Amino acid sequence: MRFSVIIPVYNRPDEVEELLGSLVEAVVAGMEVIVVEDGSQVTCEKIAERFADRLDLKYFTKENTGPGDTRNFGAARATGDYLVFFDSDCMVPPDYFAEVEMELAGAPVDAWGGPDRAAGTFTTVQKAINYSMTSFLTTGGIRGRKKGLDKFYARSFNMGVNRKVFESIGGFSPMRIGEDIDLSARLFAAGYTVRLMPGAWVYHKRRTNFRQFRRQVTAFGKARVVLSRLHPGITKPVHLLPALFVVGMAAVVVTAFFWPWMLLLPSVYFAAVLVDSSIRSRSFYVGLLSVPAAAIQLGGYGCGFITALFCRYYN
Repeated sequence: MRFSVIIPVYNRPDEVEELLGSLVEAVVAGMEVIVVEDGSQVTCEKIAERFADRLDLKYFTKENTGPGDTRNFGAARATGDYLVFFDSDCMVPPDYFAEVEMELAGAPVDAWGGPDRAAGTFTTVQKAINYSMTSFLTTGGIRGRKKGLDKFYARSFNMGVNRKVFESIGGFSPMRIGEDIDLSARLFAAGYTVRLMPGAWVYHKRRTNFRQFRRQVTAFGKARVVLSRLHPGITKPVHLLPALFVVGMAAVVVTAFFWPWMLLLPSVYFAAVLVDSSIRSRSFYVGLLSVPAAAIQLGGYGCGFITALFCRYYN
């Protein structure tokens, strides 16, 4: 067996159906699919059954223990040389595995990750959220660009790992947020190679509204502080930018009472986001929604980071 695709699921049957449907179009010889239900109240068992004749598919259920442990559960039942992890809210293009095979043939690697995109079927809010999580203007290009402000850490929504390597470092940690960055950091520390494969991208729905998105990025910010404690040196200046954004916005609001022209500073930045997103998405409406999406992404992450940092040093 060449590839074992592992999909952790928690109450997302409709999205799993879309992912499995895309895998049917991308299937290659020597590929198995392992779906693990992480204590869902609304399961995807019947959906998995409908794909059983088109995919070499195995379906498991377990109590809810979080995404990292659920991926480990699937990995323990995998037979492939490579473990390929997708989040249940992703869809893969038909040539995904062909791109991976081409990359592996050119230069073997112990683990890889790929970028994500917004599909044309996504809502405008989902497209705006996707922009805020992938644009150089908001994340510094660290989530899927060859040239970013930090080295590339594979993330579990689109990650492949040599099975023997995965087993040698003990798989994912019990962390519920940031467990993929932790895995990449341990791979680097053990001397293994992790590479970005730009052609091995996926469609990633992420969250469907701004409230869910705010909760998610706030949790990401808190997780960064935990990661910095586990892996000294992993937090780089680019990870501090959201916190600086929060402090800077607070300073602008206060000083604007005395110098109103200070409001021009964030206006220039958000104007750049509007223009860049509108051009990339070919939609002014998506560009417009990218402004609050960027503010939520930076503000939520920054507030989460500051809160966790304060709790770490003063509790």
